[in-house]
Formats: sequence, C-alpha cells, structure tokens
Amino acid sequence: MRAEARLVAEADGRGGTRLSTVYGEPPLLPRRTGHHQNPTAAEVHLVGGAAGPLGGDDLRIDITVAPGAHLVVRTIAASLAQPSHPPAPSTLTITAKVGTGATLDWLPEPTVAVAGCDHLSRSIVDLADGATLRWREELVAGRHAEPPGDLRLETTVRYAGRTILRHDLAIGPRAKGWHAMLGRAAGTLLLVGPEAATAEPKIINRMPLANGPAALISATGPDARTVRTALDEGAANTRAHDPDAKPGNWRKG
Repeated sequence: MRAEARLVAEADGRGGTRLSTVYGEPPLLPRRTGHHQNPTAAEVHLVGGAAGPLGGDDLRIDITVAPGAHLVVRTIAASLAQPSHPPAPSTLTITAKVGTGATLDWLPEPTVAVAGCDHLSRSIVDLADGATLRWREELVAGRHAEPPGDLRLETTVRYAGRTILRHDLAIGPRAKGWHAMLGRAAGTLLLVGPEAATAEPKIINRMPLANGPAALISATGPDARTVRTALDEGAANTRAHDPDAKPGNWRKG
C-alpha cells in the first residue's frame, strides 16, 4: 500500500494558528483536535484507518509549519509494525519544515516491532533559524511475551542549514546485541529552541548538541511507560513535559 498525509499550519494573524491543509489517505488519517493547554496552537491526531504499517507499505507524512505558527501532532494509539506474507519491508518517511518563529511538537505514541516485521521509519526535519522543536520517538521490542521483528529509526535534523542530529536506532534479529543496551523499550526526545540551550543539564541522559540550541534526551527501560516517564522527567527542567501523554497500547512485561 502507498499512502501519504500532508499537514500545513500557518499563523492566522491574530496570535493563533490555522490549518490550511489537512490531507490523508488510509491508514494515515489526520483529524483536527483542540489544544486546551495552548489555545494559540493547532493540534492534529493521526488516526489509523487500517492495520499497519504492514510489510510492503510505503507511507509518507509531509509537515509544513509556516513562520509564527505552532503545530502539535499526536497519534491516537501505538503503531504496530507488522509482517506480511510473503515477507516484505515497510517504510514510513516523515519530512517536516519549520519556519522562523514557528513551533512543531511531534509527540506520537510508541511504535511496536511485532514479531517478523521489517520496518524502517525515516524522519528528516529542517528548521529555520529561530524555530522551536519537540520531537519524540519511542519503540517497543515486540508485543507482550513475543520476540521483536526488525525495526529501525533514522532521524536527521537540520537547524539553519546545519545538521544538528543524525540518529540511528535499530532492534531485532539483524541488530546484533541491541537487547544488552536497550532493554525492551527505548526512546528519545529532541528539544530545539532557547530553553534547550540555556537549561542546566541536571540529568545524565540529556546531551547538548552542536550547531544549534538543542539537546537530546534518551531513555531505555523494561517497558514503554518507564521510558515515557524518564523522557518527561528529562524535559522538566527545559520545557514542560507532555501533559496529554498516554501510555499507549502496551502491556507491562
């Protein structure tokens, strides 16, 4: 299956944000939702219109946040990367452009590597000078009491034309020794903006980044709830943690 979603957020001229484009094809179905924590921001939830990603899927999400706008993107539940018969890889490509004075909060629920899957999630984010970003990625190695399939997260973030992050995280049979380092769940939270640059690093899993006002918070643990808690605690002395975060679709195990 090939599918794409497109989101464009623009400043409305009254101190708020309007969504000029909200387009999606199954299983990528964006839905406008309110943002009670920040009425000046526009919020979108991605709703799974079908199972997946399944083997063979080629999914794409394109996000544009124009200067002065603030967009928050979430998902309704965890994504299950699933195998196909016959086996085939699946791909999710996310591209985002954030303008000067704009803010993007990408806060999805975790991706679960179901046994037998072969999934690549690739993210490319371009930030203008003065843009703000909160970018969260979390993965879980299999459903309850099952071994994981192969899942790889590739993330590239550029600020004012210079690369500030290239991050690659893989689990599964082809990623030798991953379980010795990661446990069953892992996650990162990238913060870009003035708060990330000026806050004191009070925790050991917070790493300032070169070439921009940015910091990367990372966490591992036995389950996704533990990882989410650690990421929120790591962000507490830079920017407010995510008050709307949900545990997602997992069982502690």
